[in-house]
Amino acid sequence: MHRQLPKLRTAALLAAVTLLAAACGGGGGDEPAQQPAGGATSAASGGSLTIWADEVRSKSLSPLAKKFGEDNGVTVSLQSIPGDKLQAQFVTASQAGKAPDLVLGAHDWIGNLVQNGAIDPVQLTSEQSAGFNPLAIKGVTFDGQVYGIPYAVENLALFRNTELAPEAPATIDEMLKAGKALVAAGKTQEAVAWPSGPTGNPYHAYPFYTAGGGYLFGTTGDGDYDPKDLGLSKPEGQAAMANFAKYGEKGQGLFKRSITVDNDTALFTGKKTAFMVDGPWRVADLDKSGVKYDVSPVPGFTAGTPAKPFVGVQSMYVASKGKNKAVAQEFATNFFATEEVAVALYKADPRPPALTAALEAVATDSPTLQKFLDAGKDGDILPAIPEMATVWDPWGKAEAAIIGGADPAGATKAAATAIERQIK
Repeated sequence: MHRQLPKLRTAALLAAVTLLAAACGGGGGDEPAQQPAGGATSAASGGSLTIWADEVRSKSLSPLAKKFGEDNGVTVSLQSIPGDKLQAQFVTASQAGKAPDLVLGAHDWIGNLVQNGAIDPVQLTSEQSAGFNPLAIKGVTFDGQVYGIPYAVENLALFRNTELAPEAPATIDEMLKAGKALVAAGKTQEAVAWPSGPTGNPYHAYPFYTAGGGYLFGTTGDGDYDPKDLGLSKPEGQAAMANFAKYGEKGQGLFKRSITVDNDTALFTGKKTAFMVDGPWRVADLDKSGVKYDVSPVPGFTAGTPAKPFVGVQSMYVASKGKNKAVAQEFATNFFATEEVAVALYKADPRPPALTAALEAVATDSPTLQKFLDAGKDGDILPAIPEMATVWDPWGKAEAAIIGGADPAGATKAAATAIERQIK
């Protein structure tokens, strides 16, 4: 039986917030209150929320936000912002006093958002926290405080066309060998679809990098990431980066800059490759395509030692500069953090739910759910420290350059120097 998290509290909170908003010059009115779920009455006037999300989440969240608004007399505005611009626009809006009340985004934003004073801790009870995947709560915890309501846990895995490749490869070289054999036989066009792109893709490349012995940041005694211990500047990291040359365009051809997150799925669903490294967000498209596939951990260089993917957590944040913070906390902690909402988000975008009850509720819907969790069980939680913002661009450019034939030592050293200079 699934544990149901607490329902919305009575209208006293909403009414108080409405009066406070009116006293501070906020919107007002004398419209009659609406009747929310559970029989409580809320004051409709002055109650409003603005939520920012990317294109995918805004669509899936829209009907849920509408339900909350109708049930509680709150005007909810959901705005779609391009995912690659969302974090930067949110920080800018916060600094300009024009922030939304709530925003959905990845957990690795937290350090940057806290550093910029853009989000508040969320008010989860210990009982509520216990209802989530512990790794999800770890992901949204920063400096001992929980800053987000996690709703999905995600990581990369290996998709395999089971008609072209009946058995899961035990190693990277075994996968590459099978992929090349299919190309040579004229059955496919690419050995593997492992996204890189012209500017690199460290998120997708990370399992390969860790398989070669590299790490991003070391850890402190209490297990937190240590930004002063940058793996790219260490011999292990440099050796791991050299593998991008060995397996790059002038080497064994595992990585190609022409393969990106924009075309890898089409290659796989078009049966132009038997293997693809990507995340659970691809499942819906693959299911629609009719391609028979399976999911397994990304293999390492040695059998039995899978590569480590990053484990990410998708979350909702309460803006510290929002105009209706109390109602935003209510929406986040007592509406968004429920099984009903988590299941609805999963059905719109099938990523493993962070809420245990929701995961149990949808577990029979897709056999790939548990397989993705298994693929990420030994992964590294994506760093949420502010210094993470300095990593992506230099690291990605070094990866792409090395794949294209640049000197691995020089490109890696340049990336490490650029990152360390920004961290200092």
